[in-house]
Amino acid sequence: MARPYMKFNLGDKVRDKVTGFVGIAVSRTEWLNKCIRYGVAPPKVNKDGKIDDAQHFDEEQLELVKASVIVVVKDRYTGGPKPAPLRAADPSR
Repeated sequence: MARPYMKFNLGDKVRDKVTGFVGIAVSRTEWLNKCIRYGVAPPKVNKDGKIDDAQHFDEEQLELVKASVIVVVKDRYTGGPKPAPLRAADPSR
């Protein structure tokens, strides 16, 4: 189930209502003006065996096809905020 402020979870299969593009929601971006966009990657490789780039759509333009088709890794520690490194003394002084 999506978080209260998220219409879709990453990993959900979604469809763009305008173009019919279907894929997996792989990213979510919220802009300063509250516009929310999802990056949607095609679920299969192309004819050349390569993965096409994700396409980006406004949240209101997407509809859910199937929930959680991909298991998303749970939150993990990625380093987070750290103190600023100490600056070496200026050798010219």
